[in-house]
Amino acid sequence: MMRQMRDWTKPIMVVTALAFVALMVFEWGMDASGQSSGGLGEIGRVNSDAVMYTEYMAAYRNLYDEVQASQEEPISSQQNTEIEDAAFDEVVNQLLIRQELRRRGIGVSDQEISQAAQLSPPGELRPQFTDEEGQFDFNGYQIFLATLPAEQLLLLEAYYRDVIPRGKLLRQVSAGIYLSDAELWQLWKDQNEQVEVRYLAFDPANRYEDGQFSISDSEIEEYYRDQQEEFEVPARAAVKVIVLDKTPTAADTTASGERADEIRQELLDGADFAETARQTSADQGSAELGGELGVFPKGRMTGAFDSTVFSTPVGELTEPIKTAFGYHVIEIQERWGQDSAQARHVLVPVERTDESEIALLTLADSIEDLGESMVMEEVGAAAGVNVQTVDISQNFPFLVGAGQISEGADWVFEEASAGDVSPVFETTQAFYMLELVSSEPEGVLPLEQASAAIESTLLFERKMSQARVDGQAAVARIRSGETLEDIAEDLGLEISDTGLFSRSSFVPGLGRQNSAIGAAFGLRSGEVSEVVTTPTNAFILDLVGYIPADSAAWISQRVEQRQTQVLILQQQRLQEWIDALRAAARIVDRRDVVLAPADEDVVQLPMVF
Repeated sequence: MMRQMRDWTKPIMVVTALAFVALMVFEWGMDASGQSSGGLGEIGRVNSDAVMYTEYMAAYRNLYDEVQASQEEPISSQQNTEIEDAAFDEVVNQLLIRQELRRRGIGVSDQEISQAAQLSPPGELRPQFTDEEGQFDFNGYQIFLATLPAEQLLLLEAYYRDVIPRGKLLRQVSAGIYLSDAELWQLWKDQNEQVEVRYLAFDPANRYEDGQFSISDSEIEEYYRDQQEEFEVPARAAVKVIVLDKTPTAADTTASGERADEIRQELLDGADFAETARQTSADQGSAELGGELGVFPKGRMTGAFDSTVFSTPVGELTEPIKTAFGYHVIEIQERWGQDSAQARHVLVPVERTDESEIALLTLADSIEDLGESMVMEEVGAAAGVNVQTVDISQNFPFLVGAGQISEGADWVFEEASAGDVSPVFETTQAFYMLELVSSEPEGVLPLEQASAAIESTLLFERKMSQARVDGQAAVARIRSGETLEDIAEDLGLEISDTGLFSRSSFVPGLGRQNSAIGAAFGLRSGEVSEVVTTPTNAFILDLVGYIPADSAAWISQRVEQRQTQVLILQQQRLQEWIDALRAAARIVDRRDVVLAPADEDVVQLPMVF
């Protein structure tokens, strides 16, 4: 019996994990008393239902762990804010789904749970009972269920009691989704049908001089009146900023190179290469294989790495080679002329040393402390760092060296007054601190500031009109017997060839999924198009070749294609449905009030675990 229990330990742990998550999100979070183990209770509402702190924290912790697992560097404060917002949105969505389940009277019977448990194992359990050929062992799964302890069966029941009603709801929401064979064939054609054209591009912006056309003041004013939305500008601010770049310093690069030298010497002294790679290489994929890269052709690897592999004698250990990935210590295992080689390596990344990291964090703390009593220029002088003055906008808060600074923008546009100095914020690229110099609310650009842009727009419209006229004249000449080459030489244009492309391709010179691409697929052999315009150019197209989509290949994969496309449409329908529920719901977010610390020196929740 004990051996059997040991055999089932992993599946049992999966069942426990599944049900535990469901319990956290859907049971603890529904504590009707409004209190929880955290003691914070309600932090918002969705219609008549409370958003409980425990629900929020369960979603937050799950998202936090997912993000941290996907990156090596610690989660920045800006990322944490994004995770907090995403967690709140997730809880809101779950509450809306629960409300809809109640409204529609969707439930689950004991018989449905029993059948699902017997015939539809949770996806997380399937790998435990699937053999190397991909066959699921239903007999083994049935034995597992029969030997599952009572408390584990209750947890599995809780899982199905939540999942089954949601499945019913999804089927109701996505009911009526059907793709005909004609629609599937069109999708297949879009991806697999190919044409090749040659074309003349009139390039109106450069072909015609501005002086050939005149734009009156009244035309500019009329355009300004009719297109007011084009001249709406977001809130803007001038700020002074200090940016502390997280990029490794020259000293960090030197330290990484020295570490690579040390590893090479250890290998020369007899250290096992495979074990060294497993323990120290930053290339996780090859590290697990003892640094093995297998056989690869010349040109596959990045420049310096590739040239070193194909110039170093077989069996030798290279000096550390620096690439964009760091320093590589490479052993050349075999080589077949200049065609291919086999090698293994240890990668030492260029990253900040512990001392460098501590120095950067200390500097960030220092400027934040100085900012509590000094203006930015004084902070920069005292800390020996550069202060810049830049403009940022509310709809696209970007700072060179720091990237997206949504946290800082929230402070600038929602909290700060002129002369205020912010705390230090963090992105994945840098630490930064701001001082608000001045700000302007959103509004409409004045006519005097917009007139130059309007004139350029109207001039281009005139140029495009002239290109259409000239293009139609060229088409008429071609249809009268002149060749495309004759027209190109006469008009000083070049003939370009696209090569084969599909409807979904990006085609240099023509663009992607625009009228030119559509016109190319509408041409017949020997046919020249009318003038085809895109937002930036005008073309004449001549069909060179056509390859139809393979109908036999389409039929052979039609079932899988239909399944895939239906799943995509179901997800789209579900998202549209959720968006509609959110738009109609009364959603109250009280996190800023409930989770705000009473003491400004206390770190704001939910950074607790």
